[in-house]
Amino acid sequence: MTLPSNPTPDARHSGLVAVVTGASRGIGAGLATHFASRGFRLGLCARSVPEVPVGADVVAEAVDVTDPVAIDSFAAAVVARFGRIDLWVNNAGLLEPIGPLADADPTDLQRHVAVNVLGVVHGSATFARHVRSRPGVGSLVNMSSGAATSASRGWAVYCASKAAVEMATEVIGLEERDAGLLAFAVTPGVVDTDMQALIRATPVESFPDVARFHRIHEAGAFATADWVAHSILECCVDPLSRLEPEDGRGAVHFRVPDPVARP
Repeated sequence: MTLPSNPTPDARHSGLVAVVTGASRGIGAGLATHFASRGFRLGLCARSVPEVPVGADVVAEAVDVTDPVAIDSFAAAVVARFGRIDLWVNNAGLLEPIGPLADADPTDLQRHVAVNVLGVVHGSATFARHVRSRPGVGSLVNMSSGAATSASRGWAVYCASKAAVEMATEVIGLEERDAGLLAFAVTPGVVDTDMQALIRATPVESFPDVARFHRIHEAGAFATADWVAHSILECCVDPLSRLEPEDGRGAVHFRVPDPVARP
C-alpha cells in the first residue's frame, strides 16, 4: 500500500460524506484535509469549530462528544446538508491524566472516560441509527491504540478506555452488520501530534515508558495523519480493498501499516 503523491478526487470517493470528530487538530485535522482532497463532503466537529479545508464542502460545528443530544443534532445537520453519511470516524479523545492511578484526580478520570469511551459510544450509536435509516453500507471507524492491549504504567485510564473502544466496536459490529454497518477499530501508530509532544514532556516519574517515545522522536519514526487517512480509505471504505471481519467476529481490528516509501 503506497500513498499517492498528489491525492485527487476519484470516482470511489467523490460525493461520499465523512464525519470526523476531534477534527480541529492532530490526526483529526489531517483526516479532514486528506478526505477533502479525495472528494469527500465533510461533517467536522470538535470542542471548538474546526478549520475547514480549503475548497471543501463542510458542515463544521463545535460539539461536545459526551453529549448524545449534541451528537444527534450534529449528525442531523450533516444529513440535512448532504443527504447521508458514508463514513463516521470517532477520533476525539484525551490522553490525560498521566501518572499513577492512585494519584489521579477523580474528576479528570471521569472526564477522560466520558470523552474516550462515552464519546465513542454516542457517536457509534448515532451513526448506527443513521445506517439503519437508509440503504447501503456505512463504515464506522473508532480510533484505538496499542495501549488497548499493552499496559503502560501511568496510562491506566487511557489503556482501559482504548480497551473499551475495542470491545464496543466489536459488539456494535455484531449488532449492526445486517443493517449494513461495517465496524473498524483502527490503531493509527505513532503520529507526531500535540499528544505526542505531551507524552515526551511527561516526567519519567509519571510515565516510566517515556524514553521509548523520545527514541521514536529522535529517529523520526512517525507515520503521518495523511498516511492514516489513506489507510482508512483503503482498508475501511473502498469496496475493492476494504477489510472484512473474520468469521464470527463483529469488527475488523487493525494497526495502520508502516508507510511505504515512494519510489
